[in-house]
Amino acid sequence: MPEVVVFLGPSLSRARAEEILQAEWRPPARRGDVYRAAQDGARIIVLIDGVFFQDSSVAHKEVIYALDAGARVLGASSMGALRASELDIYGMEGVGLIYQAYKKGMLVSDDEVALTFDPFTFEPHSEPLVNIRFNLEQAWQKGAISTAGKDRLLRCAQVLYFPERSYEMMMERARDFVAEEEIERFRAFLASNRRDFKMEDAIRALERAKEIAIDED
Repeated sequence: MPEVVVFLGPSLSRARAEEILQAEWRPPARRGDVYRAAQDGARIIVLIDGVFFQDSSVAHKEVIYALDAGARVLGASSMGALRASELDIYGMEGVGLIYQAYKKGMLVSDDEVALTFDPFTFEPHSEPLVNIRFNLEQAWQKGAISTAGKDRLLRCAQVLYFPERSYEMMMERARDFVAEEEIERFRAFLASNRRDFKMEDAIRALERAKEIAIDED
């Protein structure tokens, strides 16, 4: 019987995750996977990554089933943040900045956290829009880009189909709308200040699960 089950894929490397928490590691969740984890007797279920477009995504009812079965269900970073923002009123616990952004309505679409990744290694092949959005915001706060530059760069990222999203593709698309010097300032900002917000939230979720596991022992 697994004590802790974590659905993890491209948001955080397995090696880094194992440094934080002892758990049964399962791949990005599909429809029915959270239900099966609850049936297996998991005491804590951490939903980080899940499928969106290539298969049926995690259903709301299976999360509620897991909660009713007595499991603590945490969500963060990707599919977990999205579901937690919808189901925290039923007891699912959301963790991290991305969850908060969904909860406050700053983020709405699941497209914000979507990306493509290697199905075997889970290595990301594209950049999730939420990371681009938050890094643009950081660059603007630090004075690296203007308000207009931030908004135009973000728009160029938004119109890209999610498998094609990258910082370089966004900046290439923005050349007709944003001054070259401003694009170069953003590129320089990324070189020294780029953050992976999905990864940071995944780490927070695992640390929270570890706290719960210790408290309940």
